[in-house]
Amino acid sequence: MEGGTLVRWPSWKTLCLAQTQHLSSPREQHPHSEAWWWQHHANDGCHFLETELDAKGKVMRVLTSIVKFILLVGFLYMFVCSLDVLSSAFQLVGGKAAGDIFQDNAVLSNPVAGLVIGVLVTVLVQSSSTSSSIVVSMVSSGLLEVQSAVPVIMGANIGTSVTNTIVAMMQAGDRNEFRRAFAGATVHDFFNWLSVLILLPLEAATGVLYKLTKIVIDSFNIQGGDNAPDLLNVITDPLTSAIIELDKTVISDIATGDPAARNKSLIKIWCKTEKITTLLNITVPSAANCTTGVPCWEEGNKTWTQINVTETINLERCNHIFAYANLPDLAVGLILLALSLLILCTCLILIVKLLNSMLKGQVAVVIKKVLNTDFPFPFGWVTGYIAILVGAGMTFIVQSSSVFTSAITPLVGIGVISLERAYPLTLGSNIGTTTTAILAAMAAPGETLANSLQIALCHFFFNIAGILLWYPIPFTRIPIRLARALGNRTANYRWFAAIYLLLCFFLMPLTILGLSLAGWQALVGVAVPIVVLAIFIIIVNLMQTRCPRYLPSRLRNWDFLPRPLHSMAPWDGVVMSGMAFCGTRCCCCCKCCQKTEDEEKGGKERKKSQEMYDNPALTRDDEPLEAPKETVKATQL
Repeated sequence: MEGGTLVRWPSWKTLCLAQTQHLSSPREQHPHSEAWWWQHHANDGCHFLETELDAKGKVMRVLTSIVKFILLVGFLYMFVCSLDVLSSAFQLVGGKAAGDIFQDNAVLSNPVAGLVIGVLVTVLVQSSSTSSSIVVSMVSSGLLEVQSAVPVIMGANIGTSVTNTIVAMMQAGDRNEFRRAFAGATVHDFFNWLSVLILLPLEAATGVLYKLTKIVIDSFNIQGGDNAPDLLNVITDPLTSAIIELDKTVISDIATGDPAARNKSLIKIWCKTEKITTLLNITVPSAANCTTGVPCWEEGNKTWTQINVTETINLERCNHIFAYANLPDLAVGLILLALSLLILCTCLILIVKLLNSMLKGQVAVVIKKVLNTDFPFPFGWVTGYIAILVGAGMTFIVQSSSVFTSAITPLVGIGVISLERAYPLTLGSNIGTTTTAILAAMAAPGETLANSLQIALCHFFFNIAGILLWYPIPFTRIPIRLARALGNRTANYRWFAAIYLLLCFFLMPLTILGLSLAGWQALVGVAVPIVVLAIFIIIVNLMQTRCPRYLPSRLRNWDFLPRPLHSMAPWDGVVMSGMAFCGTRCCCCCKCCQKTEDEEKGGKERKKSQEMYDNPALTRDDEPLEAPKETVKATQL
């Protein structure tokens, strides 16, 4: 009897099962409370049950764990390979368009236009490395100045974060997982956008990144080295190369103005070729047309000279499945896009289910504590910087920030990694991908080495400056608060995630690019009022929550505006009606996105079914948990 409530304490078997389902934060641990009993006696019950297992049961448990681990590694391998194929699909669909975008050098001289072009191109090709290599090619060929290339690199840094945002949307089936996963993915977006808001105007006004990297390049006698080591590609290439191989030089050739590249296919047909250069005798109008140092002679009434002619001989055909398919790039790209998204979604769901079935009870609690606990005082501040180094090292190993951040997004979703710990890991990932680019630049030929390395260093110092702005002081870790707020919003209105993705990575960059093409007057005339209005709304919102007494009575809330302008509920009704129509009339694929009124009204009252992927032991401490089944309240005595 406790406070007029009779508690029927659960059996040991129930306690052991509850340990994997309900064990969570150490809240309300009154010495006589049920939470205290659960956390102090559940292990005893589980230990009692474990002793009842015979030798066969223990062997089966070990074998099951081994099989689950092997399956987890296999699904993770397929997940990474699907990301690689997804990048190839995007390049087939939009690679030539990306090359065309880079061709307009006059637009690239505008820093804002260069930024959004970097975003759009990276989203189209799904690879910041590819977009950076295009920029290096243009700089090396003299089509683009290094100073004009810096905003493009900033845009590439933003565009590369779209991949893990797409991965987070695959967890929309579970509301709590989706809230955490989307926050963990978009913390990368907010870091990049906020860094650009500060550093792009600074760079345009002072050229600080250009000057800093120029000093570094001029101060050291930098010589070319080896290529960046292919660590992850050694494992994934056997599978991805059997599916598709691309000739990525076609995009660079289009960007640098090669007219012959427009008619070439991105799909690599011949994997082994040989170039033979021979001297060919040709006629020229006169001796003045002969090249200095090249033989020139007259024979009869004609003037002859020699030129080098390079001929490519195809030796060995590629063996991927599209090498013999007579399909256009767009068709192959759409096929690969659909298949890669299907495999990506399937692998992600299975990875989450396997992780939740493997990380149960005390195992989950221990892993969560190890990953998210800071060092003891006074060294707690060191933990985040170690996480940055871990993120940089892991990204260097897998050679892709998209792969690393996409891999930790499901772990954030199920609660193994907290948002506060995912943030420094993501920052380290930004550093890791630039170190790979620096090593790749070191392997460039002598004539392009300085430009390639300077662009890679601009990328590196941009991320370092962003970390200095948004991490060392806890108060400045604004991306965490913004990402958590967006995660909460998208958990309530899951369709808003798609709106966010389209707005931030497509519509807004395209709008800014269009205004830039119209001239700086149009850009300033449209952008300045919008920025002023956004700043006003942010200030009013802050004052409404902290010091409303200083506001006029009309501005203490937004109720004076039409409801669709200050609430998403009316829009939610429209979207859900459309989803319902789609589910009943068009197809059943919208089923996972439907949200009925009964679900919204009764979801808090009825207990959510405990499925394999539902593991409350991994939920955040600030998320409410449901009461245990075995608690029965009696009438007051």
